[in-house]
Parts: sequence; structure tokens; C-alpha cells
Amino acid sequence: MTEPTPDDPAPVAPRILSRADFAAALLWGVQSATARAARKMWWVDPDFSDWPLGEPQLLQALTSWLRLPQRRLMLLAADFEEVPRRHPRFDRWRVDWSHAIEAWTPPGEMAVALPHLLLDDGPMCVQVFDTHHWRGRASMDLRIASLLRQEVDAVLQRSEPAFPVRQLGL
Repeated sequence: MTEPTPDDPAPVAPRILSRADFAAALLWGVQSATARAARKMWWVDPDFSDWPLGEPQLLQALTSWLRLPQRRLMLLAADFEEVPRRHPRFDRWRVDWSHAIEAWTPPGEMAVALPHLLLDDGPMCVQVFDTHHWRGRASMDLRIASLLRQEVDAVLQRSEPAFPVRQLGL
């Protein structure tokens, strides 16, 4: 893969009209964050069960992004129980990157309304509005991304750490 240059035009944000489009939009989002050297990404979902977390292309793109200095991936979900069952490859992969990944769970009243969302610290945003018909948007709109980051930040401030890499046991 060649490194993007500042003169390269930004890739066009994909339309989200199906589950496959959502997977492509997530990959686009991570690649966009890497190309722009975004320092932080937020992934928000009720349980991440519908995300293609085990896809090799997505994990490779995430690895490329996390290899850049001082990167942080913030996961926010009401429930992480489905992740190890549905995405064992991601669950194993995150052990190596646990120093750069934080998982959080919000209080019950806030967990009910969690969106399906990927954001970075710039203008990139991927959001699904309807998981039944898989309708959503991917964009490079700084205004929308800023508003969504503020909403996510408000939830994170009341959230607790969750989904440890290694379970503590007696």
C-alpha cells in the first residue's frame, strides 16, 4: 500500500445502503483516519455484533493506524459480550494493542440510545441510522463530526471501563 500524500484527493465517502456498504464505510473510515494521521477514533455501538470486526482488511487498516505514534481507539458499547463470540479474530488481535484501546460502557439510561457510529478527531464520520435496512451516511463533515463527538464525550464522561483484555479470576 502506498502512503497518501497531501496532494492526493480525499477518497469519496461511500454510500451506506446495505450491510456490505457499512463494512466498506468502516474500512474507508479507518483508512481515512490513517491518511489524515488522526490521533483518536471512537467506535460506538450497542454491542458491535453487526460490525465486521474480524475482517482481515479492517484489522490490517486498524493495525496501520495504531502503528502511528500516540493513537487511541475508544470503544463504547452497552454490552461487549457478543464481541468474543462473533469476532474472535478481533478479540485476539486487541490483546496486542491493548495499550492503545480503551473500552467503556455507559450507565443503563444512556446505553439504550447508543448510535452505530465511527468518528475520528477530524471531519470523518460513519453512522448507521437504520440497521434493519442498513441506511446511513459516511462523510467528511467537520460540523456533523464535532456535534457527534460532543454527544459521545458526554456519554463517556459518565461511563465505566469495560471489556478487559484478560479476565481476572481467583
